[in-house]
Amino acid sequence: MRQPDPKLAEWLEGVNAQLAQLKAAGFEATPISARESLANLTRTFVEPGPEMPVCETLVHGGEYAVPVRIYRPANTEPGAAIIYCHGGGHMAGSVSIYDPICRRLADACGRTLVSVEYRLAPENPYPAGLNDLLAVVKGLGAALDGNNIRHDNRWILMGDSGGGALCASASRLLQHRPRDVSAGFIAAQVLIYPSLDYTMLQPSIEENGSGYLLEREKILWYFDHYFQRSENPRLASPLHGEFTGGLPSSLVVSAEFCPLRDEAFAYTEKLEQAGVAVESLHFDNMIHAFMNLENLVPGACEKLYRHIGEYVRGI
Repeated sequence: MRQPDPKLAEWLEGVNAQLAQLKAAGFEATPISARESLANLTRTFVEPGPEMPVCETLVHGGEYAVPVRIYRPANTEPGAAIIYCHGGGHMAGSVSIYDPICRRLADACGRTLVSVEYRLAPENPYPAGLNDLLAVVKGLGAALDGNNIRHDNRWILMGDSGGGALCASASRLLQHRPRDVSAGFIAAQVLIYPSLDYTMLQPSIEENGSGYLLEREKILWYFDHYFQRSENPRLASPLHGEFTGGLPSSLVVSAEFCPLRDEAFAYTEKLEQAGVAVESLHFDNMIHAFMNLENLVPGACEKLYRHIGEYVRGI
């Protein structure tokens, strides 16, 4: 019988009861409540990350000067630097909220990690956040040079949930770009339970769309705030875009009780069909956003960080 991790199941029981009470009382979600919810969740269940040098700067060259936070772990090795996009449904999350997670990732990977403070909906709808990531890909080399941080002009795009959507979308748009190290290019991508199909037509949206933290109605609500100009969600979806050998090598992480599970499976299959090197990491008893619930599932998070670190060190 399909069952999430026992600690998650116990926690979800309380969350779902609270959610039912809020709905019965006529609670209406807002961008503020979404942002506070993700912030409180992460601060409650994720302890501060390891100490390391951190600095902040702006990446110029796009339509907006994008703030980034740069992590340099003591065990930094030569190789591609990580560009990280936090999750939050294109509406919530921030560099500050994801600070402990980014510290863990930087330490596990032994690479410079650049966390992107991209613009959020509804104030900045599609494609503002995506344009910010593209600007960082283009301008990061100069920004690192300006801060005397060594790099080799190769980037690993990494992100969870909506951040994974941004990474896959950027990879899709840049797949025909020449792989010129002097100009910088995407060496790989790591997508952690990513949102890849804005049409919401994958079976797991229905199968896991109620009772497992990220619910179908909330996903639709996020997308309604993200797409405000009558965009075609299919055309914006990485899953339904062009797949060529120009896409980067990929690690795709999925969770059994995540409503986005099947789009991760489908995306992996399309990468394989296009001849792209792709690796899957699936968690049988996890839910969406389990990385933000580390104190409940420390073993799963330790496995996730270790596996991502091993993957990145091979790039």
